[in-house]
Amino acid sequence: MKSSLHCILACAVLAATGAAHAQDLTVISFGGATKAAQDLAYFKPFDASGAGKVIAGEYNGEMAKVKAMVNVGKVTWDVVEVESPELLRGCDEGLFERIDPAAIGDESQFVPGTFSECGVATYVWSMVMAYDSKRLAKAPTSWADFWNVKDYPGKRGLRKGAKYTLEVALLADGVKPEDLYKVLGTPEGVSRAFKKLDEIKPYIQWWEAGAQPPQWLAAGDVVMSAAYNGRIAAAQKEGVPLAIVWPGSLYDPEYWAVVKGTPNKALAEKFIAFASQPQTQKVFSENIPYGPVHKGTLELLPADVQAALPTAPANLQGARSVDSAFWVDHGEELELRFNAWAAR
Repeated sequence: MKSSLHCILACAVLAATGAAHAQDLTVISFGGATKAAQDLAYFKPFDASGAGKVIAGEYNGEMAKVKAMVNVGKVTWDVVEVESPELLRGCDEGLFERIDPAAIGDESQFVPGTFSECGVATYVWSMVMAYDSKRLAKAPTSWADFWNVKDYPGKRGLRKGAKYTLEVALLADGVKPEDLYKVLGTPEGVSRAFKKLDEIKPYIQWWEAGAQPPQWLAAGDVVMSAAYNGRIAAAQKEGVPLAIVWPGSLYDPEYWAVVKGTPNKALAEKFIAFASQPQTQKVFSENIPYGPVHKGTLELLPADVQAALPTAPANLQGARSVDSAFWVDHGEELELRFNAWAAR
């Protein structure tokens, strides 16, 4: 009887431990300031809600570990933040669970393009044109001005890669945002983009790290630069007089995805739904200037915060979403051609 009692007690402890473990949810994101904002907006409030406990981790976006977990059937990550091309590739390769839209919310209340079969966007960032407002007598208003070295003499900063750079070259050459990938999808369009880049090649200072454009602008090394909007907003907060040209910007979402084979799929979807509410997204955008994807969020934010967000209606005018499917299909060949061109 004593032995039976011990068994009952031990089983009860094991059951309780298992139940507690089932409430843990491992969420992996990109770290840094983004993760700090996610912690305030999503992780801690989700813990406080009693729905589950977030075990937060970070990575550099590499899919090798996710693929290894899925292949061997030992999945220890539940939710991962992924860029849009990785979401498409991972979905095709069976690395992510299909998400039930009904479990997340009303799709019509979200920015178009932020729901997909394997993911739900968590925020939107933009590649923008930035400049030092104190160094230029006349403010640039378009990528055509970026190419105008007569009226705006000096170096320009561009990301060292085909993606984003070929797009802005075509925009500077007069291609309408809605026609961008139709043109870039042709051999003539690609040649047109490189020919346009030829015009300012001697004036380009190539950057590879997101921190470089605001540093170069502040130092006067470049007069204007393509840059990530969040980096420019961070410099603005520090008192650097940088300004953003929103028309012609290229915006791209980051997504939450659920790793295929997780035993916590239901809890993972509950977390994504929680992180997709206007109230939680409001806290995120207050702490880092990335655009919320739920349309109801903006009205909760002060006007000055809204003005810095890619998904504010005024900032979306004349902007274009990055076509991730295009870059999945054509990225490798275009990057090779770009590298050969840049090396000449």
